[in-house]
Amino acid sequence: MTPLSNRGVSIAILVLAAALEAGGDAIVRKALHSQAQWTRFALFAAGAVILLAYGYTVNAPAWDFSSLLGLYVVFFFVIAQLMSWLLFGQPPSTAVMIGGGLITTGGMVIAFAT
Repeated sequence: MTPLSNRGVSIAILVLAAALEAGGDAIVRKALHSQAQWTRFALFAAGAVILLAYGYTVNAPAWDFSSLLGLYVVFFFVIAQLMSWLLFGQPPSTAVMIGGGLITTGGMVIAFAT
């Protein structure tokens, strides 16, 4: 059995990729609002490295990503909202929570239909 034929390993890779993408985006966001030039440069560099790691993580495995896309979107949404709340003090609004419920429902439909 190859690792990607194991659903648990695939899910773990998708969660890692979503965390890397949301984390890299958060670091770039911090860089954009940083006043110190060296801090800004370091944050942009760190964000670029993390986003590169995301791209590698999600594209390196030999899998049919289209069949996993629904789950990935759910993981990305949840992780991005948590980061926004915990790192930037921006809790999700009621509209975002309702939309997130729809995203999660749609992701589950896609994930379990395949």
